[in-house]
Parts: sequence; C-alpha cells; structure tokens
Amino acid sequence: MSLLRHAPRFDAAAAAALAREAFGVRGRIEPLTSERDQNFLIDTGQARVVLKIANGLEARSLLEAQNRAMTHLGLLSLCPRVIAAPSGETIVEAPGGHLVRLLEWVDGVPMALSRRHSADLFESLGRRLAEVDRTLETFDHPAIHREFHWDLAAGVRTVRSYLPLVRDHGLRAILERTVDDLEPLIDTRFSRLRTSAIHNDANDYNVLVNRDGDLFEQGQRVVGLIDFGDIIHGYMVGDLAVAIAYAILGKPDPLGVAARIVAGYHSVQPLTDDELSSLFALVKLRLCMSVAIAAHQQRERPDDEYLSVSQSGIRLTLPALCKVHPGFAEAAFRLACGRIGSAKSERIMMSLRGLDAARLCSEVVGLRPTGVEGNPLVLDLSVGSPLVFEIDEPSLTHRIFDAMRSAGAAVGVGRYGEPRLLYSSPLFASDSGERRTIHLGIDLFAPVNTPVRAPIDGTIHLATDNAAPLDYGPLIVLRHVSTDGDEFFTLYGHLTRASIASIVDGQSIAKGQVFAEIGPADVNGGWTPHLHFQLITDFLGLGRDFPGVCRPSEFPVWSAVSPDPNVLLRLSSSVRAPDARPPQADVAERRQRIGPNLRVGYRTPLKIVRGWMQYLFDDRGRRYLDGYNNVPHLGHSHPAVVRAASDQLRVLNTNTRYLHDNLAELSRRIAATMPEPLAVCYFVNSGSEANELALRLARAHTHQRDVIVLASAYHGNTTTLIDISPYKADGPGGDGRPPWVHVAPLPDVYRGPFKRDDPDAGRHYALAVRTIVDGLTDRGSGVAAFIAETCPSVGGQIIFPPRYLAEVYGHVRGAGGVCIADEVQTAYGRLGTSFYGFEDQQVVPDIVVLGKPIGNGYPLGAVVTTQAIAASFDNGMEFFSTFGGSTVSCAVGLAVIEEVRRSGLQAHALHVGERLRTGFEQLGTRHDVVGDVRGSGLFLGVELVRDRTTLEPAPNEADYVANRLREEGILIGTDGPFHNVLKVRPPMPFSADDAEVLIDVLDRVIGEI
Repeated sequence: MSLLRHAPRFDAAAAAALAREAFGVRGRIEPLTSERDQNFLIDTGQARVVLKIANGLEARSLLEAQNRAMTHLGLLSLCPRVIAAPSGETIVEAPGGHLVRLLEWVDGVPMALSRRHSADLFESLGRRLAEVDRTLETFDHPAIHREFHWDLAAGVRTVRSYLPLVRDHGLRAILERTVDDLEPLIDTRFSRLRTSAIHNDANDYNVLVNRDGDLFEQGQRVVGLIDFGDIIHGYMVGDLAVAIAYAILGKPDPLGVAARIVAGYHSVQPLTDDELSSLFALVKLRLCMSVAIAAHQQRERPDDEYLSVSQSGIRLTLPALCKVHPGFAEAAFRLACGRIGSAKSERIMMSLRGLDAARLCSEVVGLRPTGVEGNPLVLDLSVGSPLVFEIDEPSLTHRIFDAMRSAGAAVGVGRYGEPRLLYSSPLFASDSGERRTIHLGIDLFAPVNTPVRAPIDGTIHLATDNAAPLDYGPLIVLRHVSTDGDEFFTLYGHLTRASIASIVDGQSIAKGQVFAEIGPADVNGGWTPHLHFQLITDFLGLGRDFPGVCRPSEFPVWSAVSPDPNVLLRLSSSVRAPDARPPQADVAERRQRIGPNLRVGYRTPLKIVRGWMQYLFDDRGRRYLDGYNNVPHLGHSHPAVVRAASDQLRVLNTNTRYLHDNLAELSRRIAATMPEPLAVCYFVNSGSEANELALRLARAHTHQRDVIVLASAYHGNTTTLIDISPYKADGPGGDGRPPWVHVAPLPDVYRGPFKRDDPDAGRHYALAVRTIVDGLTDRGSGVAAFIAETCPSVGGQIIFPPRYLAEVYGHVRGAGGVCIADEVQTAYGRLGTSFYGFEDQQVVPDIVVLGKPIGNGYPLGAVVTTQAIAASFDNGMEFFSTFGGSTVSCAVGLAVIEEVRRSGLQAHALHVGERLRTGFEQLGTRHDVVGDVRGSGLFLGVELVRDRTTLEPAPNEADYVANRLREEGILIGTDGPFHNVLKVRPPMPFSADDAEVLIDVLDRVIGEI
C-alpha cells in the first residue's frame, strides 16, 4: 500500500494559486487534516469552500463516483455540494497530475471535537447514517466495486498483513485473538449480509455536529457527513459498524452508546437478524483494522500525528469490547431495535411454561403450593423499602426473620428484577459509574441447613466456592435440556461448604432430590441465610462469574439470558418486582392529579425513593450526590432524627394545650443560641407560617402596616407572603405589590452600582432603605417592619456587604419599625462563620424566623422574639397552631439542635465550604462563563454570564449545567433574578471528598458550553 507516498505536497500559497486558476476562487486559506490527500478551507468572505487535492494514485473514476454519490444524497442536506469550475468541469488536473475538486463547506463541529456526546447525538447519528444508507441503496458506480484496505470484507486479511508492525505486544495479542475468532464468520454469517454503496468512513472527524450554541434549545444532532474518499460497495451494516467503532472510543459504557446508535439507525433502516448478529464482530474488526493500518502508515509517515489520532481511544476501548460476549452484545442490539433479546431464551421459557405446574410446586426449600398453610412471605428489599434502613447496616437477618415469624411463613421470598441498595461493596461497581443493583434471581430465605431440592431433572454442571474477594459463597449449577433440545441451567447460591464437598461433575440430580443446604452467613459474605435461585439460558462464557445482580441500564439484556426463574417455582406473580415506570408516565399522572403549577425539577425528572445523609437514590438504585437540598440539615434520614420522632410517636403526639417538657426544653435550647433580648419562642409548621406570624407580631407591636422588603425576595407561599415577595408578586402570574409593600434594591456587590471593593457599599445600599423610611415618615405613615433573608437565596445566594444590616436596622428602628431576620435558609451553622447569618452582620434582630433546617425535613418552624414584642402580641386574641410545637416536632427539634452541636457541623461547613469556594474560583480562571463566586460555608452561588464586562446573564447555560450535573449524578439548583446562578446548598454532612467530585465534574460540564 503506497498511497501515503503519493500524497500531494502543496503549501498554502500553491493551493491558493491552484484554487484561483482552476476555479476562480480567492480568499483566506488554511490547511485541513487528511490521511492520504490534501484539503484546504478557503473563506472568500461570502462563502466557505473546500479545495480537495487528490492522492497521486487516486483514479478519476473514483472521484467521479464520490461526486455523483454526494449529488445523489443532495436532498438529505448532510453532504457537501460539488462546485464546478468556470469551464464546467467538476474535476480539474493540477500540475504534477493531481486531480482537484471544489466542494461546499458543511458547517458544524467534528464529533471528535465536540465537548459533549449526548444520548440524543448518538440516536441522531444512527438516524442520519441510516438515511444515507437508505438513499445509497439506489446508487451505484463501477469505481466503488474495488479492492480496498478499509473494506471490512477484507478486514481479517488486512489485519494479518500488518500485525507484525504493531509494537504494543499486548494490543497485538488482542488483535490476533480477535481476527482468529472472526475469521470463521466470513464465509458463514458475513456472506449473508446485504451489500450496497456505503460511505464507509463515518468516523468522528467526518461526522459533523451542530455547534454548541444550539445545545440549549435544540439538543445535539448530526448536521453533516463529509469525506467520501472511502466509498465502496460493501456490507450495508458496515457503515453502521464504522460509525459505532469511533463513537464509542473512550466511553465508559461503549455497548450502551452502540445500542443508542443502533436504535436510531433501525428506526429509519430496519436491520436484519444476520446484520444484528454480525454487527458487534464488525465493530471490533474495524478497530483492529485501524490499529493495524495505523501501524503501517506511521512507519511510512512517522511525523504525521493525524494518522494516530484514534489510537489512544482504541487502546482503551478494544480490550473492554473483547470482554463483552458476542451474544450479550447481540441481545443488546436486538432489544434496541424492539426485538426479542434471545430467541433461544424464548423457546426455553415456552417449554418451561408448558410443564405440569403441580409437579413443579414440589418443595425446593420447603415451599408449598399456593393456598396451603405456611405460604411464603414475599419481601420488599427494594431501594425504597422500610425494611431496609440505615444503608450501611451490615445485616438484615433479624428483621427478615422477624417479619417471617410475624406472618407465620417458613420461607421469605426476595423478588426477581428488584432494584436494591444491599450490594454496597466495590465488587458491584462498574467502569461506567452505574452500580449493579438489579437482582437477577429469586431469594428464598430460610434457616441455615434447610435442604435444597431440584425442581426438575438435571446434571451437575458446576460446583464451586466463590470465596473472597467475590464473597458469593458456595454455589452449584445444574444443567438441563428443554423439550426442544435447548441447553439451560439453574444456579443455587449461598450454600454450605458441605453441599459441594462430594459433588461430582456430570452427576445426575432427579427432580425433588435433596442435593444441597442453605449456608450460614459467615461462609456467604455475611448475607442473611437464603438460597439464591437463578435461571440461565446462556452462560456467555462467564462460568462461575455469571452475575446475580446487574446494572439497571443492562437489565433488559441480562433478563434475556437470565429470565424470571418463577417459571420453575410457580409462586405468586408478586415475586417479580414491578418494572420501572418511564418518567413520562409519572409526569402525566401527576399533571392529571396534582395542580399543574407544582413543578418538578430537571428536564428529565427524578423519581427519588430514598435518602441517606448527603445522598439521594432513585427507584433503580442510582445514587445522587445532593448539593442542593438544605432542608435535611443533618442529612437525609439521619438516625438521631428518625429515633427521636419514632420514639416520641410511640408514646405521645399531641399539641401545646397540655404541659410537656419537650416544648419547654426546645424553647430553652433555641433561646440559648440567640443573643439577648431574643428569648421568647413560638412554634409553627413551616417557614411560611413563621414569616406570616412574624409580620403579625411586628404589626401588633408597632400598630403600623407598611413593610420594607428587598428586590427578588421570597418569604413563603401564603397570600400575605406572596404580597411581600417580589420574586412572586412581580413575576409570572403575580398581581404586583400592594401599596403597603415597599421594595429596596438588592445589595448585590457584583451586579449593583456599589461593588465588592467599595468599603462603604453597605452604607450606600442602606441609604435606599432610609429613602423609603423618610418617604413614609413624610406621608405621616410609619414602618411596621423591615424583613429580609440574612443571605438572600432566591436573589442569587447574596452575601450582604459589611455593615449593611447595621445601617438598615438603624434607619428602620429610628422610624419605630422592627427588624425581622429570615434565617430559614442559613440557620444552625450553614455559613460556617456563625450559627446564624445575622451574627456575621454584627446585628441583633427584633424577630428571628426559623424553618427548614431546624426540623431536618420534619415540618417545624419557629419565631423567636423579645419579651416586649411578645407582650404586644398578647392582645386578647389567642394564638394556637394545631401541630406547631407538638411533642413529636419538639422531640425532632431537640435532636437536630443537639446533633448540630455534637457533630461540629458549623466548623465542618466552614472547612468544606472554603474548599468548594476555592475550587469554584479556580473554575473562573479557566471558564469565561463563570462571572462571580460568592457565599460562605455550605451556602454558595456561582453566577454565569455571557460577557464579564456587560454581565449579560447566562440563564440557558446555567440550566444546561444543572441538568448535565443531574445526568452525572450530582444535584444542584439555579436561582437569581435572571436564573443564572448555580445554587449549592447541600446537607451539612457534605464532605471534602464530595466537594472534589463536584468541582471536577462541574469543571468538565462547564467546559462543554
């Protein structure tokens, strides 16, 4: 192969002269990368075109074929348009004999250079490539019927030719084994594949993606396919194989990416069974060809970096693909096309369903037919099960067997297809980051040494002890043959070691014969004593390593080769966990049953069923790092809070009509955290109720009505609080503010007129409040209250400039008003620097409002004020909140305040917050979209802007980042008047390691913008 030796060697000046003389085109010129020819981009000022100078060995007939193919594909608006010279020719001969063409420039970003590859992009790639192949079915040209080293039909021969040149011995061995495995397929399976004209080189540099600016509105999609230099008449599915081979490079889940591309392709150009069974082999073959041919090309042109552009990705991906069984990949592709995953499995299941049910209900571990006394108890061990609490708890044994005893059941049943969080060891992790959580068998819980019987005749296929590090314990596999002659297997795990001691391979086991016993926890990885019973229709070459638990995304594939074993046990249908409902179904029902303006978060909503400390878990067991929810202050499902609530509920839950120590003790504990003269507490159910009550207190004390608030403020959802919340009253659906509400500017030292470096910024911003106060005084009105979040959250995680509140409080109190500090977001040490945010401003409010964090998610709010204001409120009208200050809510409140102090969470917030803030500020040195970083402790905001000079907000970018982080398993929110501030307010256990994860992923996601 001497193509590289005959590559053209034109410099930019010579190429410009050629374009001018041959095509009459002038403009700025720059070289483009290429393997064996030369390409130049020319910008004429009115249009952009590509000058293509062909290899010296390239036949004119092949260039004509390329031109005609592009013209044939013209209606797809994907491929370049051929531009004729003034002479009318589309191919011109240059000095030296090189043939030259001029093509229209296709705008887009090469997929290889796109900062992100989304699921939408992969499906778009499949669809657009299928459109090309479907159109090319009606195209032919004699020149494309050629021998070519990039033809997959010649792939095995090509790889063998250049194998000695591959210097990496490990990689060379992989190539050799792969082509040895594929060679028998050439004359069998590959010979049945459809053939037609194909592009044959949809690699990630020839596939063009829409530019990043379109990401926010239209999503990623393929907009162009260029470089028809490798066009041949070959396997139609080969086009798909080439595209997949390059799209999966470096991806943590290459098979998942491939399946999305296949799904898109099949939706336009349906694939045959032979194509689906050959595709995975062709993908691997293409990657092997790339390694082998690159080794040859690099020897000829060692200084050409383009020739090795894909090799690092192949070294990472090809070994991973070789670990995937071809049958598993085929099942994945078939399912992506809406087909049955495994025809063999379907035959086996039909055969087993036809067996006599009465005969199959014989005992396996003491099971009896339905309706007989002692029915087994079906257990819920799923992600959201109340039976499974405290995620790190080492054993469920006592709870499981207690539940069985209470139900009078001799056997407990763990469900097939159930998502679980029980599999917490590193063994259940995966390269993609998606943990294995879905159970592939049925568990039969029973005491140690319970006998295990065979449900049907079989022979011993495997008996082994999967001890550490696998910790599966002893297992036995029986081999069976269906009535159609198909081989299948049943697996029995977590046995005694004695069960496998005398087993002989090939030994016959009769239906109903005892051949094993359930083992103890200490030889089965600590698992509760049970039999793991699993049906396997194809071992996929995995043997003893066949999984009993799989990743949620792969469950459809694994269930094709390890289907529901209840076909043998014949228990009730409830032993299979319900299939996951698609988010669209949940959203549709919610819209029908719930008020439509109760929104859900994120473009693809989350179904959260469990929380633990700083983590949330969805219904399939995926873990999300919670960087957003400040309500569970101590962490989700904190044991101290759970115990306090449940212990008090067992004894008494009643209201404040009765004396109880909890109410008095919580009042004392909260008052002890406050400066004098704040000493009187009122308890309610939420921050909204607390703010509503605070306004009543202020008006009762001042006998005034007018209230001063800050721009963009939000204080709650009652009618009065909507009136004093410009974020709502002045927003969509709002009626505007009533005349007694007066709005002062938000003291924003980033966007406002007075900046962070102004030492008098606080005083300047406070003058706006004084102006309002003076105006009211001049009208003969007074001020009831000034109310503000100590750190406005909806306003964009704002931190007031020094002495702002001191100045404001002075102006308000001078007019007889009271000052209310809304600490719903920032109380109990969240800022790290203080227990309450107002302490950082060195002020003492007249009324403090508490909510969210003080109950760790339990509905609890409080108002703390002075004796004088409380006396004014005691005006003859009784105050009573049915659930406010209940014995349970006070027990919870006491647990929270004690744990905050005991655990040193304030100091922890300061330490972790400093790491987060430093990391966010470093992002600002790398990404221009990061305009400002602000906040304190675990109350932080990152404001995104499109221009650091004009401060043009970047709301679409902020929304993109929040949704991408959600895809990456991290939850944050957005806020601010322009919805362009990334809001980070995690539960307080959020750790320094969590901070590093958030910073790293945020860096990568912002880099996609």
